[in-house]
Amino acid sequence: MSRSVDRALDVLDAVAAADAPVPAKVLARQLGYGLSTVYEILGTLTARGHLVRTAGGYTLGYRVPVLHQAFQRQMQLDDAVHALLLTARREAGADTYFSTYRDGAIAVLAGNAADPSTGGFSVGRDLDGHATAHGKVLLSALPRAARMRYLTGTGMRAITPRTITSPDRLDAELRRVRREGVAVEVEECAPGVACVAVPVPVLPGAPGSHRGMSAASAASAVSAVSAAVPLEDFHRHRHRLTDTLRHVAAEAAKLAARQRGTTASTG
Repeated sequence: MSRSVDRALDVLDAVAAADAPVPAKVLARQLGYGLSTVYEILGTLTARGHLVRTAGGYTLGYRVPVLHQAFQRQMQLDDAVHALLLTARREAGADTYFSTYRDGAIAVLAGNAADPSTGGFSVGRDLDGHATAHGKVLLSALPRAARMRYLTGTGMRAITPRTITSPDRLDAELRRVRREGVAVEVEECAPGVACVAVPVPVLPGAPGSHRGMSAASAASAVSAVSAAVPLEDFHRHRHRLTDTLRHVAAEAAKLAARQRGTTASTG
């Protein structure tokens, strides 16, 4: 049964990764599955609305946006967060993202970016948190044991010549991030691209707030806002970009506090 589920998810992922409708024969060849098996999986996924059959092949179905909306609802991401990212993009002229750490994984939950996005970033799980600015913010807020579990699970691959691949060097970098309340990476994740990220602060008295820490470093262990820009823009606008992100992070913290208050009052 689990093998059948794995195959169905492989087919769904392959269709999602394609830029155009994918014929069944192409999927079978790409995945190394028998054509009859692929047709059976496609039939089930189509019947359930996860895929749609077109004249050119299969594409994602209308059930997928519903699942994404449910995911964002469960992650407590509402339209206000997307509006904040859009405002930040307009003010800073940069692709902007909202990221989280949960259950041992780092993921970009929402983004407002050009097409194609700067540096190729996209919404989804991030397996290279050691090389991304938002990853550094989130990792810096974790206890060392949790941080090492993440890094051991994902590895510290060298994406570019500038990627930090040494745990000791990364620890030193994360100490700086905690101290300054901002993370920066320059061409560590993509050539010609720089990223800045700041933590979404936990307001005083809120669950998870850190006593004895400065406002700049009183970070939530679960969320960050970031921006990606071409390297030349980063050198010209770094300070403005950081100020914009800090404003967005503060507003996101207020939204989270109001949401917690609403949940508590109706719970």
